[in-house]
Order: sequence, then C-alpha cells, then structure tokens
Amino acid sequence: MGVSDNTKGFALAVVSSAFIGSSFILKKKGLKRAGKSGTRAGVGGYAYLLQPLWWAGMITMLIGEVANFVAYVFAPAALVTPLGALSIIVSSVLSHFMLKERLQRMGILGCISCIVGSVVIVIHAPREQSPSSVVEIWKLATQPGFLIYAATTLSFVLVLVLHFEPRYGQTNILIYLGICSLMGSLTVVSIKAIGIAIKLTFQGISQVTYYQTWLFVTVALVCVISQMNYLNKALDTFNTAIVSPIYYVMFTSLTIIASAIMFKDWSGQNNSSIASELCGFITVISGTVLLHTTREQEMAPATATISWYIGKSTGDHMKTIDDDHFVILQSSD
Repeated sequence: MGVSDNTKGFALAVVSSAFIGSSFILKKKGLKRAGKSGTRAGVGGYAYLLQPLWWAGMITMLIGEVANFVAYVFAPAALVTPLGALSIIVSSVLSHFMLKERLQRMGILGCISCIVGSVVIVIHAPREQSPSSVVEIWKLATQPGFLIYAATTLSFVLVLVLHFEPRYGQTNILIYLGICSLMGSLTVVSIKAIGIAIKLTFQGISQVTYYQTWLFVTVALVCVISQMNYLNKALDTFNTAIVSPIYYVMFTSLTIIASAIMFKDWSGQNNSSIASELCGFITVISGTVLLHTTREQEMAPATATISWYIGKSTGDHMKTIDDDHFVILQSSD
C-alpha cells in the first residue's frame, strides 16, 4: 500500500516547520549584530546583508520553504498551512535558549495547544484535488470570486505601505505583518500552481510552454520578495516570540481563505469534517495567542520600579543624562 499524498504533504510540512522555525532565530541574531554596526533593517538599513548568520538563516528558511513548496503539491493548503504552527514552537523553544527570551509555563501550554489543534486538522484534512493543466488552474485564478479577493488584498497592501507604514510601522506590529500576510496568501496560491505545473511536467505533460506558468512564477517572485522585506523589518523592530505567532495567525487565516476561494478545498467535505477542521484551527490560534500573551507579560518588569527625574534648575530644556540625576527605588519581594 503506497503512501497517500496527504501523508507526504504532512511529512514535508513538519520538516519545513523545523527549518523555518530555526531560521527565525538565526536571522534575528544576524539582524541584532547588523544593528550594532550599521543602520537597522527596521528603519530601512541593509547592513544585515553582510552578516553570515543572517545568510545562514536565509538558507535555512529557503530549505524550509522548498519543503513547504513541495508539500503544497501533494496536499491542500487547509492541511499544509496550519501546520506552520509547529515552526512557532521551534522558534519559541530556541528563543528561550539562544535569545534569552524566556518560555514560561503558559507558553508551554500554548505549544501543546498548537500541537493538539494541528493533529485535529491533519485527521480531518480534505483530499487534494489535482488540476490536469496550468490552464485549468488559470481558470480558477480568473474566476470572479478570486479576482475580487486579489483586488481587495492588493488594495489593502497599497494602503498599508503608502499610508500606515510611514506613520505607525515602528510602533504597530500589525502593519508589517499585515503586508507580509496579505502578500503571503497570494504567494501560496501562486506557488501551489507552479508546483502542480512542475509535477505535471515531470509526469510527461509539459507546462513550460504555457504563458500562465510564467505569470504564476512572476507573481510568486514579487510576493516572496515583498514578504521577506517586511518580515525582516518586523523581526528587527519587535520581539521574535511576538512576531512568530501573530504572523502565523494572520498568514494562515488569509491563506486558507485564498485557497478555499481559488481551489475550492472544502468542496465535497461534509459539515462535520469542516467543523472539526475549524475547531482544530481555532485551537491552534488559541495556542499562538497564549504564547503571545505570555511573552507580552514577560516584557513587563518583575519588580515595581519607580523612577524620579530630577533636573538641575538651568534654563536648558534639552539635557543629557550627565547633566541630570536619576533616583530609582526598587521594591524587594
């Protein structure tokens, strides 16, 4: 008895999560080093391109993305994308040891919730529907429902990039991650189309001569480059343990919506299976939110600290630390 396509997709998605979760840590360490010697990525710098650790993270992420790419060939997005939660577990655990971003007990509970939700999704995942040519995929991409989704997505991206990023990009994590996630949903459907085209070509049904294949390749490249740019900004500006879960929730939600509209992933499934998948996904989201909440609380100081600022009575309003005195009272437990 051969291994089913869903099983192959599942195994590749797990391998992908391990590599991608590790890449977050390597890239974060590279970005930190780059920030000490040049302009930070969060404010438009590219010094990280000279950091070996950042490139190691990129190579690790590339391996993970290739595995993820192949997983989409064998299994539907409704199965592959939620398994990205495993990368959050990997990045959170490694952050605890390598970046000194503590993983507390509630964080561990969040990890367990992600695993349980992922298992439920795998059990009730829909079977992959295999189009017979890239032309058939193009027809799915140009149906009114998906065209409306794509137009809405690009409109939101333009508004975020042109209006919100210059004003709130450094203070609101949803700006950078919103751009990443919106573009990411288009990346996934494009990559899935490319993967199916490659699979058909290897089976002897060449898809290279169809212009639709190269349109999907172009869209995927543009979206991936945009994702990487804004993901670097998010990682450089905000805590890794916060970036990972929020990015996962937004990216996964939008990807499942995009794939469901374009590929009709849930057609043929009964209501019970769809409900079980949604429950599994909600469980995974709960786990990621729990991880996020734990990290957010951890950022607050454990002890009550009161600082009084005492300035010398000079006429200057602009002072340096050397010109002033600070009195700090710290309560002991």
